Amino acid sequence: MAYGLAHRQLRPRVPLRPGEGEKHHLTSLEGLAALSLDALSSVAYGPEAIVLALVVAGTGALTATLPITLAIVFLLVVLVISYAQVIAVHPDGGGAYAVAKKDLGPTTSLLAAASLVVDYVLTVAVSLTAGADALASAFPALAGDKLWVCLVGLAVLAAVNLRGITDSARVLMLPTALFIVAILGVIVLGLLRTHPVAVVGTAESFPAQESLGLLLILKAFSSGCSALTGVEAIANAVPTFRTPRVRRAQSTELMLGALLGTMLIGIAVLIRRDHVAPRGDVTVLAQLTAGAYGDGWAYYATNILVTVVLGLAANTSFGGLPVLMGLLARDHRLPHLFGLRAERPVYRYGVLALALLAALLLLATGADTHRLIPLFAIGVFIGFTLSQLGLVRHWATERPAGWRRRALINGTGAVLTTLAGIILLTTKFLEGAWVVVVAVPLMMLLFARIERYYATVGRELGLGRVPEPPDRRTGSLVIVPLGEVSKLAQHAITAALALGDEVVAVAVHADPEKSRALEEAWDRWNPGVRLDVIDSPHRSLVQPIVDYVLRVAGDGRQVAVLIPEVEPLHRRYEILQNQRGLLLATVLRARTDVVVCMLPYRLSV
Repeated sequence: MAYGLAHRQLRPRVPLRPGEGEKHHLTSLEGLAALSLDALSSVAYGPEAIVLALVVAGTGALTATLPITLAIVFLLVVLVISYAQVIAVHPDGGGAYAVAKKDLGPTTSLLAAASLVVDYVLTVAVSLTAGADALASAFPALAGDKLWVCLVGLAVLAAVNLRGITDSARVLMLPTALFIVAILGVIVLGLLRTHPVAVVGTAESFPAQESLGLLLILKAFSSGCSALTGVEAIANAVPTFRTPRVRRAQSTELMLGALLGTMLIGIAVLIRRDHVAPRGDVTVLAQLTAGAYGDGWAYYATNILVTVVLGLAANTSFGGLPVLMGLLARDHRLPHLFGLRAERPVYRYGVLALALLAALLLLATGADTHRLIPLFAIGVFIGFTLSQLGLVRHWATERPAGWRRRALINGTGAVLTTLAGIILLTTKFLEGAWVVVVAVPLMMLLFARIERYYATVGRELGLGRVPEPPDRRTGSLVIVPLGEVSKLAQHAITAALALGDEVVAVAVHADPEKSRALEEAWDRWNPGVRLDVIDSPHRSLVQPIVDYVLRVAGDGRQVAVLIPEVEPLHRRYEILQNQRGLLLATVLRARTDVVVCMLPYRLSV
């Protein structure tokens, strides 16, 4: 051993990809920031949905906001406890699709996948529209341009995610903490003050159009259930936590439940005490903010902060749906291109699909949050119910110690979420919920048809079976389409000679003089390769070569067509190059079974 040098083992070190390694995993607080924004930000639209449902019975009916919110918080408690069980059973990620696929069978997993797609797309649309509402509350001049605000925000999110970002929970901790402090400040200061400091928005009258009966209460309850979206996100991402992962994820789930429940109840108490009714050009949360902080800088800062947090909540879908689509692609239920990842890595086709679907939804609804709410929670509650039913099946199958108590908890959760889903569907059906009822089965049918297609292709290709020995016939032929003698021709012929037993160059000319000139130049060059010149009086290039290839390949020989293609250094010059090579390759692939190869010749300009 050399003096001054400690003995050490030399082991090959594999560089970690972004997000790998224990230090890149989440603590409980970081998990709360990274995975809870979808749920926490729902206080911006959940309580308002209750108020808008109740106000049709007059402003006096708004006193029912608090008991309805308490019922929603009770459901939240049941869901949090149930998802703590999901985290323990599925430490590798307990998404509804994974749970249903493992415990409930393939058909149910299709239902879970379709409902999750609906949930992710609507999360983007609702978060962006609610953020635009909050921004318009601070800056009323934007009220008429909310659709454009949403579309610009969507374009920014899509561009950032296409570019590829490494999720950093530390970056999200600051806006999450500020948002929690701001909302809790609204509640605490609002309760301490005897009356609102300021009133914003324009007053509107709400004559009673119907009585406060059971149906209206159920409609308000179903609208307010939109505040429960995102509760499942932590259970979906257990592998992203530091060890011990299960305990940290469960702690994060409990913190989320406590914070969300506190904020919902506090906002409901303020609405009841101050008789907060909808006003023109402002949200209910903006009214409560003005009542607590006044209409000064704190009011504007809080509304801007709410907009930012809602935008970040929309971004969570860009991390979730492309991954889900990648899983579906690996299960042969979506085109395999959705499983492709870029170098960053990013599921770019999934990002593009999410952006396109969300844009279409925003355009169809005019970026109106309250038109989107009836669609929003149904897909979420389907996922809730399937997760709980999957766990009941798991406990009944495995029967560990205390399995009856656990099955009772998850069974209760399944019953409650099923009832809530039925209430949502029946009360919101004519308001737009029918769209989800149609879309989910259609997506299930699409997934099943794609899976059936891949199964048929697999049988035809003999995947999983040992094929016959390869055909060892010799005498392969490489055809090289050329136009004239040049460095491009030299490049192509050199490559062709390395690929096949026999090489033939083919040229198509309409002018006999040009044909003779090419033959003379070929003889002077003498590359040792035969040249066949095809006369084309109609000046067609592609069809004569296709006919030539079909004629030569008719005797069963292995034929390859090597098409040289000039590639400029800068993309802006690509339009200056003719695209005949690409057109020829497309037609050959469509009409023949020969091997088609593109050979690039890269220019220096």
